Amino acid sequence: MPTFQFEAMDATGAEIKDVIEAPTEEEAQATIRQMGYFVTKITAKKARKKTEAAGGRKKRGFVFGGVKSRDLTTFTRQLSILQDAGLPILRSLRILAGQAKPGRLKYSLEDTCDEIEAGSTLSEGMAKSPKCFNRLYVNMIKAGEAGGALELILQRLADFQERAESLKRKVKGAMIYPVVVVTVAVGILTFIMIKIVPEFRKIFDEFELELPVMTELLVSISEWCVTYWYLIPGIPITIWLSIKLIRKFRHGRIGWDQFIIKVPIFGNLIEKNILARTTRTLGTLVASGVPILEALNITRDTSGNAMFERMYTKISEAIREGEAIAKPMKEHSVPGFHPMALFFWFFFIPVFGPLLYLLKYKQRIVDDIVVNMVDVGEETGELDTMLYKVADTYDEEVAVLTEGLTKLMEPLLILFLGGAVGFIVIALFIPLVKLIEGLSK
Repeated sequence: MPTFQFEAMDATGAEIKDVIEAPTEEEAQATIRQMGYFVTKITAKKARKKTEAAGGRKKRGFVFGGVKSRDLTTFTRQLSILQDAGLPILRSLRILAGQAKPGRLKYSLEDTCDEIEAGSTLSEGMAKSPKCFNRLYVNMIKAGEAGGALELILQRLADFQERAESLKRKVKGAMIYPVVVVTVAVGILTFIMIKIVPEFRKIFDEFELELPVMTELLVSISEWCVTYWYLIPGIPITIWLSIKLIRKFRHGRIGWDQFIIKVPIFGNLIEKNILARTTRTLGTLVASGVPILEALNITRDTSGNAMFERMYTKISEAIREGEAIAKPMKEHSVPGFHPMALFFWFFFIPVFGPLLYLLKYKQRIVDDIVVNMVDVGEETGELDTMLYKVADTYDEEVAVLTEGLTKLMEPLLILFLGGAVGFIVIALFIPLVKLIEGLSK
C-alpha cells in the first residue's frame, strides 16, 4: 500500500508532520481530516529500491568511525559550488557520491539520495547518517531549506569548516616537531641505557674500578631500564588509559577538563582554541537562521569541554527565563572548585600544583572583551558579526601562541638532549680516564 508523507495543522494551529498509508492520495487526505487535522502538504513516498534486486548499488565494505573533517569540508565546498551553479540537489549528491572513495562519506551520500527519492528533505536525509553529518551540519542545512538560501548556507558552512580545519592543522603542525623529537630522544636514550651502558659496566667490573657518584647513578638507571624496560612505554600508556577511563564518569570529566584549560603553558592555548571554535560555531548558526536556543545547544554539544558545556547550558536556561546572553555568560564563566581537578593538579604537579589550582580556579574562561562584544552585538542586532570578530581575534591569538610555543620548545628540547647526552658521556668517561691512567702507569 502506498505511503504518503504529510504536513498538517491541528485545532490549536500546531504543525504536524507524519506519514500515513492509504490506497490513494484522496483517501489519505480524508483519513487525515478525520483525525482532526487540516492538510497543508502531502506527497507520496517512493518505495525504496532493493539494492540486490535492482542490481544498482554494489555491496558495501565494512566501515567504522566517522568521516575525516578534511573530506567533509571538501564535500561541502563542492556541493555549495554545484548548488550555486543551479543543479538539482539530488543530481549534485549523485555526482559527489559517484566520485567519492568507498567509505563512510560515500555510503552516507548514497543513503541520503535514497531518502530524498523517498520524499524526505535534504536535512532529514542527512540526519539519518549522524556519523557523517552532525547536529551542527544538519541544523544549518535545515535552516537553509527553511529560508530558501541553501547555496548561501552551504558556502557559509564550507567557510566555517575551512577555518576550523586551518586552525586544527596549525596546532597539529606545531605539535608534530616536539612529539617526534621527544619520541626519538627517548628511544635513543633507552637503547643506550639497555645496550651500551651494561657493556661499559662489565669493563669497570673486570678492572674493579671505584666508580664516581655520577657513574653509579648512570649504572643504577641502566639496571632499572634493563629490568623494567616495559614500564617506559607502559607508564604513559597507563596514564592515558586511566584518564580516558576517568573521563567516562561525569565528575572525572569535569575535573580533567577544568585541569586541562588551566594547566601552565598549554592551558591558555587550549582555552583560547575552544573559545574561538565555539564562538565561530554559534555565530555561524545564528547567521544561518537557526533558533538561538538550538544554536546554543549545538554549540554546547560541540565544544568538547565540560566547563564550556556548563556555561552554554546556563546561558540557555537564562534565555528561557527572558535574559540576554552577555550577563549569564559573565556569571557562569567561572569554573569553580572541584575535587577531581585538585587531584589532577596534585598528580601531575605534586609540589606546586595544588597551590596553582587554588590561584586559578576562580579565573573566568571568557574574558571581559568577549562579554562586551556579545553585549554590543545583542544591542545592535549584529550578534553573529560580533561572534565572528571574537572568533577571528582568538584564532589569531592561537596562531601566535602556537608559533611562540614551537620556538620556545626548540631550545628546551636541545637543552634536554644536550644535558642527557652530556651526563652519559661524562659519567662513562670519568672512570675510563682513570682506567687509562692506571694502565699507563
